[in-house]
Amino acid sequence: MSEIPKLKDALLEVADKVATLTFNRDDVRNALTGTNLIDDIVDTLDWVEHASEAHVLVITGAGKGFSSGGNVKDMHERTGMFSGNVEDIAAAYKATIQRIPLKFSEISFPVIAAINGAAVGAGFDLTAMCDIRIASTRAKFGENFVNIGLIPGDGGAYFLQRAVGYQRAAELTFTGRLFEAEEAKNIGYVLDVVEPDQLLAHAQRLGAQIASKPPYQVQQSKLLMRKAQVMNLPDFLDLTALVQGTCHHTEDHKQAVAEFVKRR
Repeated sequence: MSEIPKLKDALLEVADKVATLTFNRDDVRNALTGTNLIDDIVDTLDWVEHASEAHVLVITGAGKGFSSGGNVKDMHERTGMFSGNVEDIAAAYKATIQRIPLKFSEISFPVIAAINGAAVGAGFDLTAMCDIRIASTRAKFGENFVNIGLIPGDGGAYFLQRAVGYQRAAELTFTGRLFEAEEAKNIGYVLDVVEPDQLLAHAQRLGAQIASKPPYQVQQSKLLMRKAQVMNLPDFLDLTALVQGTCHHTEDHKQAVAEFVKRR
């Protein structure tokens, strides 16, 4: 058993093979910049990738919001990662917020976003990096960078169109408008919308259901789905055949087939 990482601005709990990461900076609406949440997210993703006691991660926020993304006060005062010339700010983005999408691109386990409140800017883009999104009826969303004269500097333009298609992603990005949980479900951005007091339990139950399945097969399924977005079909099918051949030789497959035949 590996030691759970010591986080500074978030809480991490594990039950039923599901790790739950809760942002704990409601005082700044769980802003990712100007806090330790970037490190907390990256450290948690690293830990779950190598932990035997957790096969699925649920991410949520404490307080009223999921995450407000970048700290606008710091932008106004031009402090922290928002200070300096163009090259300084570009380097700061690469060294901080962009660590999150790069880490998400490396992990093999499923991630569920339990969106308890507002998820805007980089907080919205973080939800787009997750495999499955469950929203509270109180959730609000917005790819609202254009409203403050910015672009999605954290990879949102990459992830959002993969979640809702180019045309809808373009509309949301170009207008910067906010939208509610029900619309998020209607456009296919979130899987389910539930009452606030049911949100975390709902996400954790789904996580536990996934975590109960053979971990290698779940992880390979996720990786294949991601690779399908960038590979041509012949190469993808070659890779699929190789992974499937490996699955046929796993104990999980052999046991499942034996039990199926026995039931018949």
